[in-house]
Amino acid sequence: MATDLTADAGRTTVLIGPSGCGKSTVLRLMLGLIKPDDGQVLFDGVPYNRENTQALRRRMGYVIQDGGLFPHLTARNNVLLPAKYFGWKAERIRARLAELRGLTRFPADALDRYPVELSGGQRQRVAIMRALMLDADALFLDEPLGALDPMVRAELQKDLREIFRGLGKTVVLVTHDLAEAAFFADVIVLMSNGRVVQASYAGLGELARAPAEPFVTQFLDAQRTVLALEQRSP
Repeated sequence: MATDLTADAGRTTVLIGPSGCGKSTVLRLMLGLIKPDDGQVLFDGVPYNRENTQALRRRMGYVIQDGGLFPHLTARNNVLLPAKYFGWKAERIRARLAELRGLTRFPADALDRYPVELSGGQRQRVAIMRALMLDADALFLDEPLGALDPMVRAELQKDLREIFRGLGKTVVLVTHDLAEAAFFADVIVLMSNGRVVQASYAGLGELARAPAEPFVTQFLDAQRTVLALEQRSP
């Protein structure tokens, strides 16, 4: 089954859909972590090949749901890992770390803590700093807030949206949460069974008003039902 998708430069594209619909697979294809069975994947107009994949991936930041932090490294060393790997000088590293800490509002006194000593929100801020360390052109986030409690999640959502808008990066974010998609997205892409069902540049309203097929309405209705049940829960 063919999937045709373009993430617009400088905008936030959010992939939504039910579990198992292919959102994370598409994200990994865009990152060059897996190869397509057919067709090709291009980054900034350049197709991936054996020679350029690593160079292209240096221009990308990647954040997964639990942050993917190395447990034996402090927050500071997790963030600095990419810069040290590419041989940045100490002064440049210090300046970049200070910039990122301010951007993500990460407390200075937590930099020397290990991941187990950090809150869930703090771990995700560390993961975001690491993804931005090399000043990536594009950010790819796979359910980055899914494991957080609602209050922490809401706070980090606001901070992330400010970061995305302030930096003007190309962002591709995966979520199953409709409200989160609406909060972040310049473009909402609804997927089902490995294909793009409908893309909207006009928010959820467009999906509701002009569904491309019955599945769109079914998905929206199911999300509203889940939200209503959660709100009634004690």
